[in-house]
This record gives sequence, structure tokens and C-alpha cells, in this order.
Amino acid sequence: MSARKAINLKMLSEALGLSQTTVSRALNGFPEVAEKTRVRVIEAAERLNYRPSPSAASLATGKSRMIGHVVSLSEHIMINPHFADFIAGAGEVYGENGYDILLRLASLEEQEGVYRDLVDDQRVDGVVVHGPLTGDSRIGLLNALGLPFVVHGRSDEEGADYCWMDVNNRRAFHRATKFLLDLGHQRVALVNGLETMNFADRRRQGYEVALEEAGIVPDEQLLHSADMVEPYGYHATRALMDLAEPPTAILVASVLPAMGVTRALADLGLRAGEDVSIIAFDDCLSFLQSGYKGRTPDIPYFTAVRSSIRDAGKRVAQMLLERIENPAGPLQSELWEADFVIGQTTAPPRRR
Repeated sequence: MSARKAINLKMLSEALGLSQTTVSRALNGFPEVAEKTRVRVIEAAERLNYRPSPSAASLATGKSRMIGHVVSLSEHIMINPHFADFIAGAGEVYGENGYDILLRLASLEEQEGVYRDLVDDQRVDGVVVHGPLTGDSRIGLLNALGLPFVVHGRSDEEGADYCWMDVNNRRAFHRATKFLLDLGHQRVALVNGLETMNFADRRRQGYEVALEEAGIVPDEQLLHSADMVEPYGYHATRALMDLAEPPTAILVASVLPAMGVTRALADLGLRAGEDVSIIAFDDCLSFLQSGYKGRTPDIPYFTAVRSSIRDAGKRVAQMLLERIENPAGPLQSELWEADFVIGQTTAPPRRR
């Protein structure tokens, strides 16, 4: 049986003998429409398979039903599996609530102009801020523009004047570093993300505090910071293992460079866990869920601090839609704790 053809607003209004304005207002719940008329319009819309156009809905409600995501042209702002999983989670919430996504690519220097254009053109009802820097100027701009927004991450310690959702990166990396120290490792390297980004800065803070609590002075030779991609993990590990006193453990900011770490160790004839311990931050990326299982399928391969970036996308989207519906309401903030999962890549250090 073929599907019924959908009708538009004009066809529905003609069938009812009402103006398009009255029909639109009835469908969108405007109080000046009589209840009897509203019921009649809704019943006809269902019977005749009416499907509203986004432009008509925008005119009737004053909303674009569009959420803006302005992301950097630079690779480190997550035009990669991290961003894809975040958008998948957020998009699920948008779709359930009748919103679409407007994606804009721009350098950090150009983003101020993009936000101003979005407000002037009334293209979006709100935006998500990605990859916040420490002291990020975008937050002050968006507050001044009056555009609803939620930050995925934080720009400062308190985050008192904007909505945000973040993972406790400092505590996650403090815990991971302490775990390695408790196993007996004294030379622990950090293969971090770009430390101009707030999440990576916090991760380094947690790592350094754990070392200092153990009476260990952080060694600059053991610290690396760059885009979180597989080749970076490989080259950083080769450099670390060429040191006169190489690390016995490596803490990695993502499973993507962690895969490069394991590849470098394999090229050197070393085994993750047995010769060099590895802990990674795991965003539960979809394309890895088929299982990077390693030697023992029942146990996760990487020992990891874990938090789902897809779930983060869902929650940020929910927070933003709530903000759009109630822009004068209290500012929301959420700090998630990461799970710690012991896998196959950690063990006490071997004697050299």
C-alpha cells in the first residue's frame, strides 16, 4: 500500500476554509485561537497527513528550530571521531524535539563574526561551544549577544556566568597517575592533547599534582602535547623510548594516540602492559566498539578512564533546549566523573 502524500499549510487551510495564519496559530498553541477551532484544525491535520514546513513553523513561532555548531577548521577542535560521536548524541535529542543542525566551519579568529551573523540573521535558536580554551573570549561575546548557548567543557575554574557540561579531567588524570605510581612506576610520561584547550590543561594539572604528592618532580622530557591523532602517539612514543631513561608507563589523552603508542612499542619489540604500561582516556568511540580486545577478549584492552562523548552530546543538547525554552532561568552546570576501568595494558614495572 503506497504512503499517503503529505499536504502543506496552504492545502490544509483551504480544506478547512480558514486563513493560513489561523491554522498555523492553532497548530502552534497560540492562546487567542478558540479551543473548538484548535481541535478541528488538529483533527484535520492528522486526517489529511499535514506536514509543517520548517520555514512556516519559523514564521509562526519566531524560532528557527535550528541549533548552531561552529567548529574550527583546525583538526584539534574535533573534526574527527570525537566530534562525530558528540554530534550523533546531540542530533538524537534535536531530532526528537524537532530541531535541525546548522554546522559552520571557521577559524577561532573568524568565529566572533560567525556568531554575530547568526544572531543578526536569526538563523539559530542557540549554539554549542566546542573545544573551549582557558579564558575563552567566545563566552563573553555570546553572553553579550544574548544568544542561548552551552559550553561542552569549561573555560575557567567556576564557570559561573554560562551553562556548561564537563568531565572532571583533573581528577581523572590524578587518579590514573596515582594508580601507576601505586604499581611502582616512577617514570610516567604524559602524551596529552593541546594544552591551550582547557580539558588538556586540567589533565596535566591532575598528572602533576599526583607526581608531586609522591615526591616526584615532573620531568619535561616526559611531557608531550599535540593533536590527539594516532600518528602523534606513535612519534611521541618513539621519542620517549629513545631517552637515556625512558618511561615505564605512559598516560595518554585519548585512545586514538594510545593506538599509536602501542604501534610504536610493537615496532620496538615491546608489549603494552608487559614492558610499558599504558592508561588512556576513553571516550567510548563508536567505531571502536566492535572491540579492540587484545589478548583476552573478556577484559578491555586499555586500562582507561572512561566517559562517553556520545552521552555528553545528548546531555549538552538537552541543556541547550532547556535554555532556549527558558532563557531567563538559572544557569545549569554539570561535572561528570569518569569511570576507571582496569584492562590489559597496566602492570608493575619490569626490572631493566
